[in-house]
Amino acid sequence: MAKLRKKVVSKSYLTPNQVAELLMVSPTAVRQWAEKGDLNALTTPGGHRRFLPGEVERFARDRGLTLNPGNNGALRILIVDDDEQLMRYLVEVLNGFQNEAITETAGDGFAAGFKVREFEPHVVLLDLMMPGLNGFQVCHLLKTEPNTKAIRVIAMTGYPSPENIENILAAGAEVCLPKPIDEQVLIKHLGLNR
Repeated sequence: MAKLRKKVVSKSYLTPNQVAELLMVSPTAVRQWAEKGDLNALTTPGGHRRFLPGEVERFARDRGLTLNPGNNGALRILIVDDDEQLMRYLVEVLNGFQNEAITETAGDGFAAGFKVREFEPHVVLLDLMMPGLNGFQVCHLLKTEPNTKAIRVIAMTGYPSPENIENILAAGAEVCLPKPIDEQVLIKHLGLNR
């Protein structure tokens, strides 16, 4: 019995916020995965979720996600939108996080393909309605390619219909934010600190 107690005490458990940082997603995404049963969690007597590191590693491996090794590098964010004014605004907002975020932009889905290869973003902020290759197609391409499926996709749209939201989430985006973009909500989903 003493051996079992020692084994249990020596295990380190992760909080939803710690898992979110490791997976470079929002704590909300972690909670949703736990609720769906995709990411196994233990529940404390106080009702809080805790995660075993091995379970988080398994989940990341199964989903093709890269674990964040720590804050030794800035979050690379590719903004893909045909609205120049919105792109400039987002670049300005995110450049306020000098050591935490680096941004690049692409004005359409085709250009995004080249930028993804060159820039190797951690996150793509992706407009849904663009001429040519739209956001649904870009997201689908990113999520079906082995080299890019771990890239987080945060969709943005001026047309947040239930159908558009359902379709982009089904394509692999983690969330769909309505335009105009709420700066604080975006920062929270990106996991940046003010």
